[in-house]
Amino acid sequence: MVDAKGRNMKCLTFFLMLPESVKSKSSKSAKKGNASGSSKLPPVCYEIITLRSKKKKMAADIFPTKKPASTNTVQQYQQQNLNNNNTIQNCNWQGLYSTIRERNSVMFNNELMADVHFVVGQPGRTQRLPGHRYVLAVGSSVFHAMFYGELAENNDEIHIPDVEPAAFLAMLKYIYCDEIDLSADTVLATLYAAKKYIVPHLARACVNFLETSLSAKNACVLLSQSCLFEEPELTQRCWEVIDAQAELALRSEGFCDIDTQTLESILQRETLNAKEIVVFEAALSWAEAECQRQDLTSSTDNRRKVLGKAVYLIRIPTMALDDFANGAAQSGVLTLNETNDIFLWYTAAKKPEMQFVSMPRKGLTPQRCHRFQSCAYRSNQWRYRGRCDSIQFAVDKRVFIAGFGLYGSSCGSAEYSAKIELKRQGVLLGQHLSKYFSDGSSNTFPVCFEYPVQIEPDTFYTASVVLDGNELSYFGQEGMTEVQCGKVTFQFQCSSDSTNGTGVQGGQIPELIFYA
Repeated sequence: MVDAKGRNMKCLTFFLMLPESVKSKSSKSAKKGNASGSSKLPPVCYEIITLRSKKKKMAADIFPTKKPASTNTVQQYQQQNLNNNNTIQNCNWQGLYSTIRERNSVMFNNELMADVHFVVGQPGRTQRLPGHRYVLAVGSSVFHAMFYGELAENNDEIHIPDVEPAAFLAMLKYIYCDEIDLSADTVLATLYAAKKYIVPHLARACVNFLETSLSAKNACVLLSQSCLFEEPELTQRCWEVIDAQAELALRSEGFCDIDTQTLESILQRETLNAKEIVVFEAALSWAEAECQRQDLTSSTDNRRKVLGKAVYLIRIPTMALDDFANGAAQSGVLTLNETNDIFLWYTAAKKPEMQFVSMPRKGLTPQRCHRFQSCAYRSNQWRYRGRCDSIQFAVDKRVFIAGFGLYGSSCGSAEYSAKIELKRQGVLLGQHLSKYFSDGSSNTFPVCFEYPVQIEPDTFYTASVVLDGNELSYFGQEGMTEVQCGKVTFQFQCSSDSTNGTGVQGGQIPELIFYA
């Protein structure tokens, strides 16, 4: 039960979505009720999702775009519906469409019979869009409350400054036409609109779009936004990418745009697959960006100030001594006492007490997909003369390929030079040139990429290696076309790039090393 004075406290989320006219109307009604001394039940407080006042990251900051999207997208929608906007010449236009869905679509962004208008966008960048109360109320419980509820809106023009025009139009298109039209530059703003007006199926489509667009470049920002929008599945997908491709994610431009809470959650992450010096450098880059956001000079004192207690989440004592001496110790961010204590931590038998975490991160444990049931060697094979060994594979869920396991010499110990590549439909995704030592056994020897490569499900990728070394080596046989590794299923097929005999049934590249 809420009295008249406290009514707006209970219905805060609803009042935030309504124009000032309704708020004042409700306020006057409350005062009138107090004056007359009458006791009435409070109006229904519709269950409207609460959006926290945290700053929203615009999609243009996450996905690279060539042009500002808002105005152009509005014009695009208007162009798509040009025939609908005051140009219907046939008085029996209804007869031209056989279904209610088609007839309803005619009303999208159409002044014909419009009984409400929305002024959408921030001042100076607004768009005035027509609407039809009945159609909107059928598509959204929030619109139903605004137009037909106990606090119904009677004004013909409603101002919505917190939603981008392009995103509002995308939501209207879904409500009117039952069509979902998303793009990288509007999807976050559309998700915000769908959440605000409780259009769950559109919100789910936005989340699915973001998941398919997820990469190390935008994972940190999307992590922040997924927490804001309370989307746990998207949050989990972000963490999978950040953990496996931690160094790429930490070095991305998007990392510098995250909020303090997200920064702290990343810095304290136990499963980050990154060197601690990379974590430290990323934190300094974030601090510099935060100084600019707070209009502070980017001095060492200010960078330490904006980092606050988050600096102690960086596990500086676990760095290699060279990384600490040449990096963190000379950054100016640590105090003299902290620097001395960390040096003592490295060298003294009696370790000093510190606020920094001294236990290394656990990181991720790599998994191995072995595609052969046995291996062998013969006096006349397997030979290497600059030819390529290659195999194609696909998975049923997103994984991150860290590298390959390769066979070595069958004639005693030997060193090999290996050039490994990973391609998708001819496009190079990862390449690395390195050496590995073979001890003469039939074991496999790992050769890894500089950074793990993200692999999407249900698409074939090509794994290739060119070896130079002892000509005779072990090779796999009794190959399998499908291998189950934990929760991931791998499928293999022969590659046209293979010129040295490797295929599904036998050859090189016996293992794929991956994170899942």
